[in-house]
Amino acid sequence: MAKTKEIKTNAMRILESMKIPYAHLTYECDEFTDGLQIADMLSLPYEKVYKTLVTSGSRGEKQPRDYYVFVIPVAQELDLKAAARSVGVKSVEMIHVKDINKITGYIRGGCTAVGMKKQYVTRIDSSAQALEKIIVSGGRIGSQLELDPQDLARATGAEFADIIRH
Repeated sequence: MAKTKEIKTNAMRILESMKIPYAHLTYECDEFTDGLQIADMLSLPYEKVYKTLVTSGSRGEKQPRDYYVFVIPVAQELDLKAAARSVGVKSVEMIHVKDINKITGYIRGGCTAVGMKKQYVTRIDSSAQALEKIIVSGGRIGSQLELDPQDLARATGAEFADIIRH
């Protein structure tokens, strides 16, 4: 029987090119599943699994809108005010689900901060710094990557910030 070749995502290729170690976790799924369900499917603690959220915001009324990426624990909510402060804008709002692919190159449920169409300003919730490894989307539904949060920051040009609702 022939061995099936693992299909690498863009995120995996980028991590490998940067010599960043990661573990690839897979789960069976045909459509969008939220992060809590994925954590349950993989028997992972919620505080170790992070979701990637994409927002838009502007530095002023006459300025074009920019996109900002936030990586937070799956069971938490993004604090929009804290998120905006962390990237130096007055406010941010979630982008519409239908725009995810156009903006990031990924689809809902498979969006990761690594390897988006453009390198957007990215913040990872500071809670990740206390963990040895975190798990984020692998860039496709059914794919998750486990890696050191510092390596994720390096791969995405991210900074750590307090961005979740308390």
